[in-house]
Amino acid sequence: MNRTSVDDEVTDGDDLGAGLGLRPESRVERRANRRKARARRGFGCFAGLISLVVVGALVAGVVVGFGKGRDAIEQMFAAPDYEGNGTGTVTVEITQGESAQSIADTLEKKEVVKSARAFERAARDDPRSRQIQAATYTLRKHMSAKAALELMLDPAKSVLVTRISFRAGLTKAEIADTLQRSKLKLSSGAAAAALAKPAALGLPPYAHNNAEGFLYPGTYDVPKGATAYTMIKLMTAQYAKNAAELDLVKTAQRKQLDPYQAVIVASIIGAETNRPQDYAKVSRVIYNRLRAGMRLQMDSTVHYVVGRDGGVFTSAEQRAIDSRYNTYKYKGLPPTPINSPTKDTLRAAINPAQGSWLYFTLVNLDTGETAFATTQAEHLANVQKLQAWCAAHKGRC
Repeated sequence: MNRTSVDDEVTDGDDLGAGLGLRPESRVERRANRRKARARRGFGCFAGLISLVVVGALVAGVVVGFGKGRDAIEQMFAAPDYEGNGTGTVTVEITQGESAQSIADTLEKKEVVKSARAFERAARDDPRSRQIQAATYTLRKHMSAKAALELMLDPAKSVLVTRISFRAGLTKAEIADTLQRSKLKLSSGAAAAALAKPAALGLPPYAHNNAEGFLYPGTYDVPKGATAYTMIKLMTAQYAKNAAELDLVKTAQRKQLDPYQAVIVASIIGAETNRPQDYAKVSRVIYNRLRAGMRLQMDSTVHYVVGRDGGVFTSAEQRAIDSRYNTYKYKGLPPTPINSPTKDTLRAAINPAQGSWLYFTLVNLDTGETAFATTQAEHLANVQKLQAWCAAHKGRC
């Protein structure tokens, strides 16, 4: 194989170039071109380094300037908001389960706040906003979002009407009084007048047109524009719901009980003991005494007549009152319930415990402990325990 001169020597790659009609590159030219390429690459790296330094400087400048410009940026994108506590009054109703966004939209539409977004941000930044309750609020127009939130978190100042609570064991007269003193702002005597028209109250057929015993205790949300009739009908509807769940009418009839009598018994149970574990046993004592032809001799029924609440004993004078509610004087049940029973006492009235007890008495007012007896001698021994407790706790009995 013949060798070419140094200047004429080419590689296989140069032969490819020759095939494309290009002049072959000599070894000297190739070395010179390589030196130029290395120089260009070096300058490119140096230029890239300069670019990185410039970019880094710009980023550092942004970071340093951010702290100073943050307030300006937030101000640029801030939600429109009023200043101050606003003027005038406006009524806003918030319903159960309403979201913060929905509340904010309502406040904007009512012109309480300048923008829903401002209120949403105030609520987001204040964990207490979760305490906003369903109610009708009295607020002001053109309030700052923060001021509006603060007012809504102070129900004593802002809530027009929210909820009304009725504890267990209230009489219908006490319920009427509770309604009159509520934020419903009823006209004088409106609640008593509503109770005096039972046909409009949704009472069950066996209630004998008397709401006593059928005004179910509990806490009720007050609808917008509610009247005394509105609230009383909510209570009778709740009684009907619980009675249906207990199947009260059919269960009472299977046990040869009139459902109205079952409600009377339930009201006595609740007045005589505050311990749920004793409800069914008290129920059994009542039925055992009725079956034996004995007077019930329940202080609670006498208290209903004399208006005394929470006492343990009755006086000889009180027990001599001539009233059908005086179960010391008359046999049988009183003519009506003596308060508003609960679901638990209603259940006990139609499902009495098994036992032969004819007597019971509290022996400890702090714990509610109640002693049951079959004989009078046993009962008198239990009464002595109560008397001893009362002697050790002056003024409690």
